[in-house]
Amino acid sequence: MSDKPVAGRLTLVTGASRGIGYFAAKALARAGSHIIAVARTQGGLEELDDEIKSAGGQCTLVPMDLEDFEAIDRLGGVIHDRWGRLDGLFANAGVLGDITPAPHVKPDVWNRVFSINTTANYRLIRSLDPLLRASESGRAVFQTSGIVNSRRAYWGPYAASKAALEAFVQCYAKEVGITNLRVNLLNPGATRTAMRAMAMPGENPDSLPHPSELAPLIVEMLSPCYSKNGEIITFRGTGHFTPPARQ
Repeated sequence: MSDKPVAGRLTLVTGASRGIGYFAAKALARAGSHIIAVARTQGGLEELDDEIKSAGGQCTLVPMDLEDFEAIDRLGGVIHDRWGRLDGLFANAGVLGDITPAPHVKPDVWNRVFSINTTANYRLIRSLDPLLRASESGRAVFQTSGIVNSRRAYWGPYAASKAALEAFVQCYAKEVGITNLRVNLLNPGATRTAMRAMAMPGENPDSLPHPSELAPLIVEMLSPCYSKNGEIITFRGTGHFTPPARQ
């Protein structure tokens, strides 16, 4: 790929204030894309904005809670009125919920995990699909997890929400297969993020890839030359992954 594989494109990143979304947004901006950065944390968004603009990139900040589904609808309208299209979507935001036995899952925890991990992504598709189709080469990447297959004990809400997301996104990918839009899922695997530290507090973070290491793959998946559709791409199965040095 060239050093500016997404030059002139417009890419929306959710969960952009930290972790994988933060470093993906910076990499996409360096690669030429105008970033629409969505997150709840104003301070993290402002830091991202400073870094992107100091490097000569362009960024538009959208402080927003993805549980505000009507705000997602409004966002699509604003993008339409300002740009008339959207070239890329990296739906990265997610929450872990509680790691607990299935009968102990609290209803409010269940509802929040599904709201953010599944329903918000459905609402993003509902709001942004016309804009992605208006692009000459729309690309969308949704974040999933290996927990869908391992179905580890005590991880029920998170695993179920990601399984539902995979099914919905792959159905959507088949629907757009005859268009210029390409839709895929990304499984980053264990990564040095705040969510991972919450789930595995005793784990040595230095044994895990840094979120910035995923950024080149995300840029590739959101570039016009990426032709895969409806696939689940596992970071560790790509040439972008380098095993961390043993401690």
